[in-house]
Amino acid sequence: MKKTYVITGTTSGIGKNLLEVFAKNNIVFAGYRNEKYLEDLKAVSDNVIPFFIDMENKSSIAQAAAFIKSKTDKIDTLINVAGCVVAGLMDRIDVDDIRKQFEVNTFSHLDLTQRLLPLLKGGKIINISSMASFGIFPFVAPYCASKRAMDILFNSLAVESNIKVVSVKPGVIATPLWGKSVELNKKSIENCKEYEKQMQYMISNAKKNETNGLDVHKVTDLIIKIDGDDNPKASYTVGKDAFFAKLASKLPQDWINKMIRYGIKSKISSVK
Repeated sequence: MKKTYVITGTTSGIGKNLLEVFAKNNIVFAGYRNEKYLEDLKAVSDNVIPFFIDMENKSSIAQAAAFIKSKTDKIDTLINVAGCVVAGLMDRIDVDDIRKQFEVNTFSHLDLTQRLLPLLKGGKIINISSMASFGIFPFVAPYCASKRAMDILFNSLAVESNIKVVSVKPGVIATPLWGKSVELNKKSIENCKEYEKQMQYMISNAKKNETNGLDVHKVTDLIIKIDGDDNPKASYTVGKDAFFAKLASKLPQDWINKMIRYGIKSKISSVK
């Protein structure tokens, strides 16, 4: 029997891989923002129903939810994948950029989820969070905070409504997200003239992550397993770095800060 999925951010990375897997035998509503990917989504399978959604636009989210409701009366699994990374130094990042971070990574998913809840009775919500939600990564504080907020808000939703919500917290994944983040944060990076080495490290690390991070299939394999489990846990980590981030987050904050400062100093010293 075919199941029905709604997946945001299906044009690359985790979302794209999930779409390809689930669309083989199920109906998948595939979220996209860039029109250039529309035909590619349609070509995946006749089971794919693309829908436009701009995670920064409330009207777009409402229209996306209305479109999905017009096509089905039941959703088995909603997978919130879409996201972006706002990076830079906290004393230099434009607060409007931080608001954008929360709109894309947190509020948009909650908005879409609330609108689709009537169709999710007995279903699951799987959120792609991040090891960044453990909150110990400098230069990407807005990203960390947005993922942590997402986890807290959706966990409360699970407790209050008895809807099954699962947070998947991967380590660094090899996806185009990192390359996109460098371009997205160009203004913020250029606004850090006294911190050239820190920014050079951040850029080089982002580019390295794009190819050397965790294989996206490690994450999607776990999500497929979670989707098939009648009683999954509320939270999962994927990758050794995510596991150690979780452990480190249990330490006193002063200890964490000292370790981070030491780590930054050693990394920056190697930048030429």
